[in-house]
Amino acid sequence: MIKKIFKSLQDKTFLKYSLSILIFLMLGCVIYLLKSPKPEPVIKRNYNKSEIRKVLNKADILYDSYELNRSYDYFNQAQLLCDTDIYYIEYVYALTCMAAIEQIQGDFVASEILLTKTLPYLKKIKKPRFAANVYEQFGANYYYTYDYKNSLLYYQKALHLKTSSFRKITVLNSISQIYLKQKKVKLAESILIPLSKIKTICKNNKHINDYEYARILDDVGLCYHQQGKPEAIDYYKKAMTIQLKLKDSYALLYTNLHIAEYFQLSNPQKAQPYAKKAYLLSNKLNDAHNQLQSLNLLTKTSQGKKLKEYSTQFIQLSDSIEKARKTAKNQFARIKYYSKKDKDENLQYKAEKVKNELQLERQKNRNILSYIILFFTTMFSLFLYCYLTIKGKKEKNDAVLKSELRISNQLSAELTHDVYETLTFAENIDLTNEDNKEKLLSNLDAIYARTRNISKENSAITTGKHYASALKEMISGFKTPELNILLNGFDSILWDDVERNKKIVLYRILQELFFNMKKHSQATLVSINFKINDKTMTIIYNDNGIGTKNSTPNLKNGLQNVENRIKTINGNIIFDNNPEKGFRLSFTFPL
Repeated sequence: MIKKIFKSLQDKTFLKYSLSILIFLMLGCVIYLLKSPKPEPVIKRNYNKSEIRKVLNKADILYDSYELNRSYDYFNQAQLLCDTDIYYIEYVYALTCMAAIEQIQGDFVASEILLTKTLPYLKKIKKPRFAANVYEQFGANYYYTYDYKNSLLYYQKALHLKTSSFRKITVLNSISQIYLKQKKVKLAESILIPLSKIKTICKNNKHINDYEYARILDDVGLCYHQQGKPEAIDYYKKAMTIQLKLKDSYALLYTNLHIAEYFQLSNPQKAQPYAKKAYLLSNKLNDAHNQLQSLNLLTKTSQGKKLKEYSTQFIQLSDSIEKARKTAKNQFARIKYYSKKDKDENLQYKAEKVKNELQLERQKNRNILSYIILFFTTMFSLFLYCYLTIKGKKEKNDAVLKSELRISNQLSAELTHDVYETLTFAENIDLTNEDNKEKLLSNLDAIYARTRNISKENSAITTGKHYASALKEMISGFKTPELNILLNGFDSILWDDVERNKKIVLYRILQELFFNMKKHSQATLVSINFKINDKTMTIIYNDNGIGTKNSTPNLKNGLQNVENRIKTINGNIIFDNNPEKGFRLSFTFPL
């Protein structure tokens, strides 16, 4: 019964109706809550501008000191104190700063929600820099979530505002980054090259001027890097020289990353010191995102023990980042909750008259709504998970078939080349000569052998009721007068109960093992045991060949494909090699 329900999830109509029902029930719950008794109106206390400014100053100091959690708390307190009809500038400023912190923490949805709250008040503010801040933050949120179309839209809105030339230059630089991500390199270049010629970007602050100029040079390097131009490294190094003078750790971090990426493929050893420097800087700055990126580059430019070490650090850091982000989200949620609670206590100094019955009724309604939403959200999540799981399996099957077809096409192309060379050879030599005739026959024999191997290795696999006989036929094809093959437990398997994808993988694994045995093993006896235990199939392969020279099997001899295939069906493989007894391996996978 459950299987039928899960299969029905593949029908998009079913999923559409399930979503519609969920939305309808949630709307009903909200309407029910709205019908509940409302509290008596309360009198608001008006805070003056100096009180609000005092809280904002504390928040700014903490923000500049990178104490983001405490800073967020004070910004939140400030926006709660604001009467938006009077202090809308302070309200917008506090919200944009909170949105910036959410963006730094990687919660782009929460950042966008906060920025959306500022939109009704932007028209009241005469200074365009407030609107520019909001639009630029919108643009950054969309940029980090790969929505480059909307990101470009908001940066262009910011560009058209009547702001300073410095701000326009920074916005143009951000737009060039979007073009680079969209692979519109020439458009990015048309912006960056003129900007790189402007050495006085900010007249009032040399530090900011040099910082922005170095950033532009670094971005020109990125632009040339994407085009494969060697001038890229020159721009990167010019930018780094300025950044070292400024002692700007963040800017140096990104430039080191860019140089490491530049040398990653052409000279991994040269790339590694820059990747290490980026990793040390990201640790110093506690920048988890760039720690990951640095470790990723180190794994790509390292070998042996260092590769294993960096890979382990990458996995551990990924897990800890995910945990930290969840913790940060919960912490910000608590800040908002307790700040709102404090505000309610300050504003509602006449709330003592509110009846206990009203509070109990409201709490009861909240609980009912929470339980109902939680129940239906859980149910919908379960259905959506099943739908995506089934869809993923289908895509995996398609990927396996496409991979087989691609291999076949590649080998066929190589075969065509061999045939062409053989025909050319036959046309240009004297076939009456015995040596030439022998060489021609040898070439034809090689082409025939490759044709037969291509046909066997890449032919379509029947996965229906004739699968068992097809598998036996493939195995028996390797049998020769010098080689005996024994199958144990084959006929006890209910092959109709095995999934189609797993049949294909099993067929290809056994085919790979036999090809490997025939090429390297010199075996005279092969035995294969099939077992099923607790919905898990186990296959044990043995031969009495020469095995491998080392205790660890040489996966390059065709066995790497075996390991890769078994992983696609969540299976495990165990190599048990003993040179005196031949070669043995076993693999298992869930049915």
